Amino acid sequence: MSGTDRQQAILDLLRAETSVETEDLARRFDVTPQTIRRDMAVLVERGLAVRTHGGAQRRASTSTLAYEDRRLRHAREKEAIGRVVADMIPDGSSIMLNIGSTTEQVAQALSNHKDLLVITNNINVVHILRMSEIASLKIAGGSVRPSDGAIIGGDAVAFMDRHKADFAVIGCSSLDADGAILDFDEREVAVARAILRNARQKILVVDRSKFDVDASVRICSLGELDVVVTDGPLPESFLQAAEAAQTRVICTSDPNHTPV
Repeated sequence: MSGTDRQQAILDLLRAETSVETEDLARRFDVTPQTIRRDMAVLVERGLAVRTHGGAQRRASTSTLAYEDRRLRHAREKEAIGRVVADMIPDGSSIMLNIGSTTEQVAQALSNHKDLLVITNNINVVHILRMSEIASLKIAGGSVRPSDGAIIGGDAVAFMDRHKADFAVIGCSSLDADGAILDFDEREVAVARAILRNARQKILVVDRSKFDVDASVRICSLGELDVVVTDGPLPESFLQAAEAAQTRVICTSDPNHTPV
């Protein structure tokens, strides 16, 4: 079991049992107590647990834990997507990023870029990039959603409409086999749409598990995107829709993929 998978399992236990013991976890996962302590340190750093004598207990709210679930699930795939997108963004570019665990991996992969102008409604992106050598980092104003650090609402939409960027990088909660890009929250979707209409190149970052999620609010169609970067083979109907829309699909699992 990888460290990421083990941390996810510890998080699941914290949700179910409130507290856990280091020695018990070491036996459960057949690793050393030192390995478990390192895993716990990661969860503590993310605000999801507090250390106790001999273990840890849950600290985060249920909604925050749910977002951390999304961060940890398919983490390696999201990291690979982030690296591919970062290779597509030259130094000195301007980029808009919305909320999402995969867009945060794009931000992480961009942390060594220079002279970027980054515009976002994602508080986590600000934390990731604030110490990097970027030219400017701008964050929208508006209502903050505590569960994930998204800034949403009319003020955030107006903020995005006052800017123009070379690249938009957005995530989503759901993909439909016919090519629809979907999410749950209309306020979040309104910001994503504003990001798309104010960018010259539009990139969707998404892992293929989103085909298993059913959301109802449409962000856009494939025809409104230039590139989709994903982690593996997609349904044939989706690929056909992308071809008809002249939208490029890049799969990180394909060893022959090349940057746009």
